[in-house]
Amino acid sequence: MDFFAHFKIWVLILCLIFQSGHGFYLPGSYPHKHGIGDTLSVKVNSITSIETEMPFSYYSLPFCKPLEGVKDSAENLGEVLMGDRIENSPYTFKMYTNVSDIFLCQTGPLSGENFKLLKKRIDEMYQVNLILDNLPAIRYAKKDSYFLRWTGYPVGIKIQDAYYVFNHLKFTVLVHKYEEANVARVMGTGDAAEVIPTIASEGSELPGYMVVGFEVVPCSVMHDAKSVKNLKPYEKYPSPVKCDPTTVAMPIKENEPIVFTYEVKFEESDIKWPSRWDAYLKMEGSKVHWFSILNSLMVITFLAGIVLVIFLRTVRRDLTRYEELDKEAQAQMNEELSGWKLVVGDVFRAPTNAGLLCVMVGDGVQLLGMAIVTVLFAALGFMSPASRGTLIIGMILFYMILGISAGYVAVCLWRTIGRGDKKGWISVSWKVACFFPGIAFFILTTLNFLLWGSHSTGAIPFSLFAVLIFMWFCISVPLTLVGGFFGAKAPHIEYPVRTNQIPREIPAQKYPSWLLVFGAGTLPFGTLFIELFFIMSSIWMGRVYYVFGFLLIVFILLVVVCAEVSLVLTYMHLCVEDWKWWWKSFFASGSVAIYIFLYSVNYLIFELKSLSGPTSEALYLGYSILMALAIMFAMGSVGFLSSFWWISWHDSMLCDGFASGIVMGYDASSANLLNLLFISLLLSHSEMYSREDSKKPSSLRTEIVLVLVLPHAKSKPWLEKCLARKAAGEPQFWPPVAAITPSAFNMRNG
Repeated sequence: MDFFAHFKIWVLILCLIFQSGHGFYLPGSYPHKHGIGDTLSVKVNSITSIETEMPFSYYSLPFCKPLEGVKDSAENLGEVLMGDRIENSPYTFKMYTNVSDIFLCQTGPLSGENFKLLKKRIDEMYQVNLILDNLPAIRYAKKDSYFLRWTGYPVGIKIQDAYYVFNHLKFTVLVHKYEEANVARVMGTGDAAEVIPTIASEGSELPGYMVVGFEVVPCSVMHDAKSVKNLKPYEKYPSPVKCDPTTVAMPIKENEPIVFTYEVKFEESDIKWPSRWDAYLKMEGSKVHWFSILNSLMVITFLAGIVLVIFLRTVRRDLTRYEELDKEAQAQMNEELSGWKLVVGDVFRAPTNAGLLCVMVGDGVQLLGMAIVTVLFAALGFMSPASRGTLIIGMILFYMILGISAGYVAVCLWRTIGRGDKKGWISVSWKVACFFPGIAFFILTTLNFLLWGSHSTGAIPFSLFAVLIFMWFCISVPLTLVGGFFGAKAPHIEYPVRTNQIPREIPAQKYPSWLLVFGAGTLPFGTLFIELFFIMSSIWMGRVYYVFGFLLIVFILLVVVCAEVSLVLTYMHLCVEDWKWWWKSFFASGSVAIYIFLYSVNYLIFELKSLSGPTSEALYLGYSILMALAIMFAMGSVGFLSSFWWISWHDSMLCDGFASGIVMGYDASSANLLNLLFISLLLSHSEMYSREDSKKPSSLRTEIVLVLVLPHAKSKPWLEKCLARKAAGEPQFWPPVAAITPSAFNMRNG
């Protein structure tokens, strides 16, 4: 009953969360009411191109500038990091006032430098990005029987050897009549009435409208420069301008000016305010996303079956056989022991470069937590594309906060490997706080120098660099140290078995174990590669990605697959008596990053084959390497922690069942042989116990001798003989069973 009660509570909480995601808008995105005749100002963003992946300022080209001068709009941290530079523009409209043939400006004669730059930007297929009421300009084109849509419009086009510029823009603004009652319902907040009144007041009869769409059609029109010589901006062009997007007529020439004009038409639309972003976020290929999820589920089911066989058929079968076998069958089984049962005393031997492993696992946990929380919030609608840069800001914020978890996990793992030793936890915490951020800082700084050299708006300003470094050392590092402090205070994980003093020799393998480890990354990659195509297209092809619900599902499936792959690979290595599983479990799931990077190279060659210049290629490869490293850390930590948990649980079950099976399997007739076997082993290794645990070697020996000897009176002569031989320094009897060693017992439980 308690389970169902808790289940109902969690279902109710989830329902409230999802309902809240549909019940309000983020701050700053509430509807704006515009009266007829109100001024609407168009803003310009950086011009972008999928050919170079380097944004540039709109006014780096010879375009018309506003009369009041160019002014930057307030931008958040995410917008600046994404390369956005939003500025005012000379395009202004009057709400619900249609105008046509409006003269904007005439540029001066094109200098040789501007002429070459304009031709270069046309060759590189740069797009102009306009914004009205936080809506990007969208362009439609009909191909065959369906429409294509893009955000922005091209600077110009090249036909044969001539370059044409789009100097006339035909705007269509879609508006929806302002409905106060509906707006209050859409807001869904208790204070909506204070923000937007729902009660009719004086003057409320005047109609108001909301902008719900912004479309643009670019045209290349031949203008007479002499006819506009005496015209002022926003005056009517002397002759009608016919905009035909299928033809071009305005070639650019050196030392000749360019005349810009525009027209605007307002149309009332049935689109309501909450749906105005649907045209940008319309999901295409939903069946492909579902196919990706189905593919991932099939991989998970396959791996889950393997893990289930390992857990139930192998481990529990062996434990049951130890408990149920009689003396003859058990003796025979002891001779047949092999595989993971032989390395039970070596699986917890400290790995090489243990400190580096702790640091990478800690950073991986931090990155994994950041990814999960960010995608979850985005799926719930808290990171709308209407609020530019919020996704980047959320990632940075969550990453800094989760530094606590990174420090805690890394120090706990460090103390576990060091068997409770607290020394060095501050050093480990500092390395966690600086290792991956240091790598990212080095890559981004190198790429930033390339962007600075190209005068791109994608370059991070020096002042912002100082802000990021301040946030790193004043927020992220202290939080990581706090997590490390709690990790040092928390009880460390105790191994269920003792580690042998002498490492067991690993038999020669038929094939390199690392080959199997790197090959294991193909399974996690198989669950991700379809969704990865849409993510890459969003990043590099200028498309809006907003199917975070699918991404959340795929990401969860990826984590599950990585855990299962690591478990299977770890078990396979232990079966061939390879007890060096620590790093291999990390890279078994982390190797998916190798295939993601190779896919990025493939995407560069076949999808971005028009990418021009070594600078653009270096930017692409640099960001791809950073993404692959982040995925390797995150997925590697998933694989390592799942393998560590499984081995701890498995060895604890094995040792408890093994020891109980030995004690329960005795009878009077086998007492002499079995007591001789185990007592001789115990006495032969008594010095080792004394070195490993100097505090209680005597009580440990007494406890085991009592358990094995006292129930059987016939064992006394054998015990006396063993003690006499031990005192005389004679060689002890060694049973021919290599698998039964003192490390196979759980000494803490006697």
